[in-house]
Amino acid sequence: QPVKAAGVTFAASMVERLIEERAKGDPGAAAGIRAELAEVLGGDLRSLRPGTPEAAEVKRRLVARGDWSQYLEVGIGPDAEIFTKALPLSAVGPAGRAGVLRESRWNNPEPEVGLVVSSRGEIVGATLGNDVNLRDYEGRSALLLPKAKDNNASCVLGPFVRLFDATFGLDHVRSTTVRMEVAGADGYLLRGTSSQAESSRTPEDLVRQLMGEHHQYPDGVVLLLGTMFAPVSDRDEPGRGFTHRPGDVVRISTPELGTLA
Repeated sequence: QPVKAAGVTFAASMVERLIEERAKGDPGAAAGIRAELAEVLGGDLRSLRPGTPEAAEVKRRLVARGDWSQYLEVGIGPDAEIFTKALPLSAVGPAGRAGVLRESRWNNPEPEVGLVVSSRGEIVGATLGNDVNLRDYEGRSALLLPKAKDNNASCVLGPFVRLFDATFGLDHVRSTTVRMEVAGADGYLLRGTSSQAESSRTPEDLVRQLMGEHHQYPDGVVLLLGTMFAPVSDRDEPGRGFTHRPGDVVRISTPELGTLA
């Protein structure tokens, strides 16, 4: 099946996309922009529901300030960002080698829950995924999203698909917390979490926007739900944040869906 992904579904990741956009792909500029945006945005965005009158009012105020962005449009506007992450048969599984474009200097894993959706649009199960992202490429231009997202082995799924039944269903997906650990050959260790309960869009709404009269998937589709995880801790030089090195081992886990390594 093809793998699609929903972007900017969490307030935390939305702010990080704004930072990438303003930094023009330069990780060294991120820390200053992050502090500036915290003052401008305040706490308005975390509690907003996309497409509501309240969200429209926030948009009006930010446009008046000249602070509107394409990432805010999909973050709190009515239409979700749903893009093609991987073509059929191109994702890799557990214990495999994930791919990061050699030229990228600012990149990170994105630990996510993936919905397994039938050709009829029914959500039938879930799995874990790593939506590997090149922050420098997407930050230079949102039109580079395909290059930032769809590369050899840049989509990892597994360790299994858990089908919905009486013991596991969509409510478990909505409330789960995805945990992630990156262990480097250099001794570096990064841990983080992404709480699905903090997503600004429901799984049902994302599937509704993914498929219907406007788009069909005859063999079904996997939809990654996005993440609030965006690592900002420095790995090398102060102020340059996190980026992968060859040999990093990434582990993504939830109690319900096991561990994808």
